[in-house]
Amino acid sequence: MTQSYEDLRAALGDPDLGPELLELALTHRSYAYENGGLPTNERLEFLGDSVLGVVITETLYVTHPDLSEGRLAKLRAAVVNARALAEVARTIGLGPYIRLGKGEESTGGHDKASILADTVEAVIGATYLSSGFESAGRLVHLLFDPLLDAAAALGAGLDWKTSLQEFCAEHDLGVPSYVIEDEGPDHMKTFTAQVRVADRMHGHGVGRSKKEAEQQAAESAYQTLLEELTVAAPAVDDAVAGEASPAGA
Repeated sequence: MTQSYEDLRAALGDPDLGPELLELALTHRSYAYENGGLPTNERLEFLGDSVLGVVITETLYVTHPDLSEGRLAKLRAAVVNARALAEVARTIGLGPYIRLGKGEESTGGHDKASILADTVEAVIGATYLSSGFESAGRLVHLLFDPLLDAAAALGAGLDWKTSLQEFCAEHDLGVPSYVIEDEGPDHMKTFTAQVRVADRMHGHGVGRSKKEAEQQAAESAYQTLLEELTVAAPAVDDAVAGEASPAGA
C-alpha cells in the first residue's frame, strides 16, 4: 500500500500532503463503520468542496473578464458537479485506493460516481489542511484545468435544460417537463429523471440531486431529438425533390 500511495501521489502531482490526512481522505464511511467507527472523509469532503468552488470561481473570473455572471455560473456548473468530479477521479485512477466496506466493494463502489466525486473533494480538503490554499489550488488546477478549457468551448452543454427548452421552442415541440423519482434515505438519496417532450418520454438521468438528474436527462433528450431531426431532414428533402422532378425523368 505504501507503493500504491506513492503512485497516487504522483498522479496528484506529488502534493505536500501528510500520510495521515491522505489516508483519512480515502476512508469512506462504509469502511469506517465496519472497522469500529473510524473517522471518515466526510468532513474533508465538506472542506474540499468549498476550496474547489473558490479556486474554480476565481479562475473563471480572471480568465473570462468579458463574460456575464450567468455565463460564468454555467461554466462553473459544467466543471463542479458529481459527474465531472467522478471523471477526474477515473482519469487519475483514484477508485482502487478508496477504503470501502465489504458491502460497497461488492456493489462496485470503487467506480461509483458519488463515492469517486466525494473522495476527490476530500483529497482537495486534505491538501488544503496539510499545506495551505496555494498547494490545494495547484492540485485543483492540475485536475480541473482540462475540464475548464473544454467547458469554455461548449455551447449547448453548458446548460442542457435551457438548451433543450430552446430547441423545443424552435421546433414547436412544446415545453419539456421532467418526471423525477428518488430512492434511498434522506441523507443518501439518488434521483432519476426523464423528460416528456410532445407526449413522449426521452432521456434518462441519475444524480445526487434533482438538478443533476434533470441536466443529465436533458442532455440525453437533446441529443436524441437532434439526431431524429437530422435523420428526418434528408428524407423530407428527398420527398420534395421527387415531387418536383418531371414525370418519367
